[in-house]
Amino acid sequence: MLDGAGEPVGDALVETWDAASRSFARCPTADDGSWFVVTPATSHLAVSVFARGLLHRVVTRIYLDPDPADPVLARVPAARRATLLAERTDDGYRFDIRLQGPGETVFFDI
Repeated sequence: MLDGAGEPVGDALVETWDAASRSFARCPTADDGSWFVVTPATSHLAVSVFARGLLHRVVTRIYLDPDPADPVLARVPAARRATLLAERTDDGYRFDIRLQGPGETVFFDI
């Protein structure tokens, strides 16, 4: 979790849920902004972020295995879609949530 200056946000809370498996996870960020969840294999997760300076949560998605036909992903401008795509790593996936600034994660109005 990174703020607008690219600094870690060590006091945020990330909630994820997967409608397909009905799994839910909640994880506070560590001092270095890191967080993790364990979830069944899925194409995407819905995410809520609660952090200092936010009056209300912000909502986004993490695409682990994006389907080009996904109607939500298709509505995001092509130049911004990368902010929703997780990067595969040796031990799972990496997804940085950027609250502001360059590379800001796409957040949805709900």
